[in-house]
Amino acid sequence: MGLRRLLVSLLLAGIAFTARSEPYTGPIFDAHLHYNDDAQAPYPIAAVFELFRKNGVRAILANSRPNDGSRALYEARRRDAAVGVEVVPFIRVYRNRVDYGTWQDNREIHAMIVEEHKRGYYKGIGEFHVHGRAADTRVLKDIVDFSVAQGLVLHAHSDDEAIEILFAHNPKARVIWAHTGFGTPLARVEELLRKYPALWGELSYRSDIEDGGGLSAGWKALFARHPTRFLLGSDTWVNERWASYPAIMGGYRRWLGELPREAADAIAWRNAAELFGLR
Repeated sequence: MGLRRLLVSLLLAGIAFTARSEPYTGPIFDAHLHYNDDAQAPYPIAAVFELFRKNGVRAILANSRPNDGSRALYEARRRDAAVGVEVVPFIRVYRNRVDYGTWQDNREIHAMIVEEHKRGYYKGIGEFHVHGRAADTRVLKDIVDFSVAQGLVLHAHSDDEAIEILFAHNPKARVIWAHTGFGTPLARVEELLRKYPALWGELSYRSDIEDGGGLSAGWKALFARHPTRFLLGSDTWVNERWASYPAIMGGYRRWLGELPREAADAIAWRNAAELFGLR
């Protein structure tokens, strides 16, 4: 009887071992990256591109305070395609920290966006922070309308109410939802995904994706139902996030490995690549 129990235990252990998923090894599109002024001395251009390559990041969505950082990344890529990392630049709405909390009602910000867009290579506007009824301003409506007219994507760090207002400003808007609302309940996330086909959830800082070291059942089911609607991001808003970059990408690779390969490829790379016309 003892031998039989031992054999059963060994069999079950073998099944558990073979069922354990391997980390995802495909390319990643980092769809939420800042190269702010305070990051540029400790992390020079060559170093950040090397960091991307080492972590299998083949494209980044660059938005920085001020926009100089995004331009520097884009120009470096344009000068030397051998860096091997595509740069998709967005126009940040903050010239400095003073603009936080006031930008959405500041006509100068709208004018700055229009002027910056004349450079001819921007693909979107944001990341910007706005919550609740603060999104219901004439200036922000004009910015949303400008994004639609110019084929730009918005990158909104917002609650669900502000997301609704952005689409009310112009139903043709395309919006990346930074952090997918942080702690917004999954039922509400899914409600908005169904309501707005041009809404994508970016997943940085969604700490509930993993549950006990593995992909949570709720998120796994949501990814299965909407595999084309999510993007990955590092959100290097402070230098500590740059220092943690390998761990952040490693964390994504860990839970992506629990998904079917088709869904993992979509979330890690293909959704963002198709949104911005990359191969």
